Amino acid sequence: MAQIANSHNSSSFQPFEYDTDVKALADSSNLKAVPSKFNFTNEPTGLTSDSLPVVDFSTLAAAADPDQRSRSLQSLAGACREWGFFILVNHGIPEELMKGVCSSTSEFFNLSEGEKKQYEAKSASDPIKCGNFNVSTASNQTFTLWRDYLKLYVHPEFHCPSEPQALRNILLEYTEKTRKLAKVLVGAVSETLELEKDYVEQALKLDSSFQMFAANFYPPCPEPDQAIGIPPHTDHGLLTFLIHNGVAGLQIEHDGKWFNAESPQNSILVNVADQLQIFSNGRFKSVKHRAVVNSERERISLVVANGPSGEAVVGPAAPLVEKDGRALYRPMKYMEYVDSQLTKSRVGDKPILEQMMIDED
Repeated sequence: MAQIANSHNSSSFQPFEYDTDVKALADSSNLKAVPSKFNFTNEPTGLTSDSLPVVDFSTLAAAADPDQRSRSLQSLAGACREWGFFILVNHGIPEELMKGVCSSTSEFFNLSEGEKKQYEAKSASDPIKCGNFNVSTASNQTFTLWRDYLKLYVHPEFHCPSEPQALRNILLEYTEKTRKLAKVLVGAVSETLELEKDYVEQALKLDSSFQMFAANFYPPCPEPDQAIGIPPHTDHGLLTFLIHNGVAGLQIEHDGKWFNAESPQNSILVNVADQLQIFSNGRFKSVKHRAVVNSERERISLVVANGPSGEAVVGPAAPLVEKDGRALYRPMKYMEYVDSQLTKSRVGDKPILEQMMIDED
């Protein structure tokens, strides 16, 4: 998750500093106010919507009733067009596995600061990194996010910290299952674009897809309106999966307003990411979302970013360009796109997704 823009101006990540262990700060002191370095004034209250789309994965299976499957494909397409988010139910990943990933990543955040610091990133491309982000705004102010993170590259090569020991095997199983899930969803998305079912898979080389796992830890915050977990941003990749420990905090921008993304237990919140917007030639939307904090309970969110192959050059699909008469986005090698997001440092830069747009003459 990368591009940042707050309500006042554009901002930029400085992503590889282990500047402050926010958990240690929250645990070690009886905070009554947010330290000034975290100051980010915002309104954390979101609207509630009962219209966030729900997609039943079981009805997308090839063996499903054809009429029911057709309706589900239409629902999927509508969700990707209108909200850029949907709640995935009946996805087949065991609830015990999802809870196990959450508990083992919680164990990681409970390691000593010294144990975690050994995974501090030296560069944006380190396959294992933890810490937090400092964000710089256009007015040359820098603030720290109220969040600790662990980010891992898990495919095509699997990387994981050695501690806690339970994390490796359970994360290996979880990311393999989510990768298979993503491939089926991408096939369904391909059909909704009136492409062959395996068109996206073959064009973007999903057998060697770049998959990243991120665990985010948000301690209780004494002043939720004076700090933020992650400011508004869009994701790189095709589809992002998110689960959490039962504490909500994700908000989606829709029609210029912020809505709480409340997903039922054992569901997966899925969002369209930048590469799917580009590949669909703008039909599907990668929308801004943010993570707000609360004063009462710690929140853990687990994110799997499912992308094309790192070597794939992603541009609008040729059949869609032919239909539309022109390409709306420039093509770019996927890992170059990822690196551009992770190393974005110049204050005021446009988000890379906007930079990829081709202006109409």
